[in-house]
Amino acid sequence: MPYKQQLSPLDPAPILSLDGVGKTFSLGAQAVPVLREISFDVTPGETISLTGPSGSGKTTLLGLCAGLDRPSQGSILLNGRRLENLNEDQRARLRIESVGFIFQNFRLLPSLTALQNVMVPADIVGDSGASERAVELLGQVGLSDRLHHYPAQLSGGEQQRVALARAFINEPAILFADEPTGNLDAETSARIVPLIFGLNERLGTTLLMATHDPEVAALTHRAIRLRGGRIED
Repeated sequence: MPYKQQLSPLDPAPILSLDGVGKTFSLGAQAVPVLREISFDVTPGETISLTGPSGSGKTTLLGLCAGLDRPSQGSILLNGRRLENLNEDQRARLRIESVGFIFQNFRLLPSLTALQNVMVPADIVGDSGASERAVELLGQVGLSDRLHHYPAQLSGGEQQRVALARAFINEPAILFADEPTGNLDAETSARIVPLIFGLNERLGTTLLMATHDPEVAALTHRAIRLRGGRIED
């Protein structure tokens, strides 16, 4: 990989803390546990990779940490707020103010241009400087000449760069990335990974990223490996 993140002093107060978190889904009359007794802390500025085989619970865990779903057991503290104490509207507000999310399948709005897609989270909070910052971010990911292109007019790598710029538009305290290179070829992935870590470091964002790629995992401060819904020692 062409980028190796530099380690920096970490604040001991956690920005994310999980205590005994579990998640069980219902499959008909059967209860299917997906996560069991997950506990760990993440300090501001830290980068962590979630690794493990398919089906080990990585995507489910990211969703719980970001407040996209509720745990069946345990407690999650995100940027000073207990997620279990918040209703759906409050969790949505916390996400838009404090969280960035990069999905494997990009999730761009097809009817909006690259610039408009990046601006969406900032428009939700009524940020008057959204357009200028979106242009700057798209420039940082090498898309200054694609501002007014629609997702269908962009390659997969370009769409993921738009999604990356969108994730950083509100200067989130923490970024969650779910297999951000999973739908990209090796050459494109090698360009995207340095952008993720570079923007993350410049903006001082905390990163929790699910990945199957051991080379990407090696770039983070530490790795948490899941197997069978548990943290593997």
